[in-house]
Amino acid sequence: MTKYKIKSLAEIVLAALDLFSKNRPPVLKTSDFKFPLVVGSGNAIHTGRIIFGDTAAIYATESDFKEALKKYASLKISGVIIISASGEKDSIWEIELAKKAGLKTVLLTCSPDSSADKIADKVIVYKKLPEPYTYNTSTYLGMILSSTGENPENIKKFIKKLKVPRAFKQYQSYSFVLPDKFGAIAPMLDIKRHELFGPKVSLRAFSFGEARHAKFVIRDKKELVISFGKNLYFGEPSSRWEINLPDSSDSGMVMSVCYYLIGLIQNSKPDYFKKNISRFCNDDGYKAYGAAKPFDVIVPGN
Repeated sequence: MTKYKIKSLAEIVLAALDLFSKNRPPVLKTSDFKFPLVVGSGNAIHTGRIIFGDTAAIYATESDFKEALKKYASLKISGVIIISASGEKDSIWEIELAKKAGLKTVLLTCSPDSSADKIADKVIVYKKLPEPYTYNTSTYLGMILSSTGENPENIKKFIKKLKVPRAFKQYQSYSFVLPDKFGAIAPMLDIKRHELFGPKVSLRAFSFGEARHAKFVIRDKKELVISFGKNLYFGEPSSRWEINLPDSSDSGMVMSVCYYLIGLIQNSKPDYFKKNISRFCNDDGYKAYGAAKPFDVIVPGN
């Protein structure tokens, strides 16, 4: 166990929605960006795919950003958008490399005094809560809401009205099947599986189109399949939970509901994350980056 007070992901989701109900994120008009190169690590790049999903754009991660700059050098890229909640780590060299290539840089971040903030051509700052390391819920949710314009209060009201199946805690596996238009959220949920459960709990997420590709050849009554809308095909019929979203729902709603439910799964299982996050932050986590000091177990808000 750690000495830190670590809230569950479900608690953080509700707190983030409260934060943005009182402090609406800045309006982000993606139409202002013409053919950008969007770069981010982990869930940052998936957030970028959600935000700029209706925009002609190129996407890259820290692993292929250098290659992307070379590959698309002949195209008329309008600039580079770097998404980084911390404004540290890979975002620094990414901005430096983009500027060296003669491209304007825009940083979306929650850290106005970060290293990346000091060198980007333009910075858009979002509010964030203090959260356990890796959660990054308020950080990316604020960015998504700034693009979709959804009402955080309505999202929270919907979450509070969810009728969770009585046997929810008894399942050993969980799968999410998302409408195709929200498919970019599926990888974000998969990352949460790695962070919160590692090899301990099976948590899967697919768009409807992906789910058709033999993802449910093997059925098990101990796997709860959570779908948004009708589910006629995936998982055991007795182990399906269909959630009907309001017609006005967008990515902020779907992300919030999914993260909240993953938090409920977290609450129903042993404290795998809480028992391991302190060691990760103070040992192998920061050392793998070559950082000089340990990561904060609770990342400060702003």
